[in-house]
Amino acid sequence: MQPEPFTLLMTVYGGDREEYVRDAFRSAVDDQTLRPDQVVLVQDGPVAPELAAALKELVAASPVEVTFVPLEVNRGLGPALDAGLQAARHDIVARMDADDIAMPHRFELQVPLVRAGAELVGAGLLEFGRDTGDVVGRRIPPSDPTDIVRYSRLHDPFNHPTVVYRRSAVIAAGGYGDLPLMEDYWLFVRMIAAGARLVNVAEPLVYYRVGDGAYERRGGRELLRSELLLQREMLREGFISRAQYLRNVMLRGGYRLVPTAIRKPFYRRLVAPYGARRNAAKAARAAEIAAANAAARLPTLTIPDPAAAVGGGAPDPTMTVPDRPAYRPRHARPDDDVQTGYDIWPAYGAQDPATADPREG
Repeated sequence: MQPEPFTLLMTVYGGDREEYVRDAFRSAVDDQTLRPDQVVLVQDGPVAPELAAALKELVAASPVEVTFVPLEVNRGLGPALDAGLQAARHDIVARMDADDIAMPHRFELQVPLVRAGAELVGAGLLEFGRDTGDVVGRRIPPSDPTDIVRYSRLHDPFNHPTVVYRRSAVIAAGGYGDLPLMEDYWLFVRMIAAGARLVNVAEPLVYYRVGDGAYERRGGRELLRSELLLQREMLREGFISRAQYLRNVMLRGGYRLVPTAIRKPFYRRLVAPYGARRNAAKAARAAEIAAANAAARLPTLTIPDPAAAVGGGAPDPTMTVPDRPAYRPRHARPDDDVQTGYDIWPAYGAQDPATADPREG
């Protein structure tokens, strides 16, 4: 039986540089140890003749089938991605930005996790400047499912340029929609709220280009407007509480308005390393509990862990991703659940003896 095929989804618009698009496309197709079975390439509005010629060349020379989707006018990233999803022939879809570089083993690590049952899989990334040898930052996401959900109430828990997901789960959540500069975060929130099965591989699998004003684009009044709209929608859906809404508006709204000289070090020192800190804390805690269990002679059960791919090892293709109940707004939860919401559902192995703390209960 052949493994389930997958589609690579890329969008290009008039602001993209020809050489960046070439490098991004080839890294995600030609150079992959597991190549996509289809590429959907969306041209979001008119582009310069040089870029148009490069796209034509890439389509003609691609070693896999390319479905080219030209849009007459620039619609923005969210609508362009929705148009691309409609052209995807396979349910597994991998995202790729037009100016980043995918590491050769990216899909070999991520796609089997979706085939095994996950519906949204992200990964870490390395920020680079002039070239991939000029690494200037690292963004490691939280890998524990409970941490992913908890973190999502304050910050996007997935690095969008790294995600692989089920097209059916994205469509069921309503697609990307049109929330400029926040379309990915809003989509992931709705997927989490719908009960999507989540995985983050902590290992960096994408080089993310931060030149050409990347940090400037994370601020400004336009992004602030989208930020406030996102927070209102999250509050209206019951995904965050009133207190969390006020916190987010103050922290995230203020972050959009501070000068880039302040925003850049703040992001790199506090926001980007969050997942690495949480993952390290989880690993230390698990080791402590395992040692305590061994001392108490409690049974130990090995639980498949998507983070096991860190260090270059392939994930276990037989792993299963746990089911979880759909998200319930705060007002609809029973009294014993009102403070926790999502967090009551077990993470990987959370109810097994291997992770039970003998000092509790």
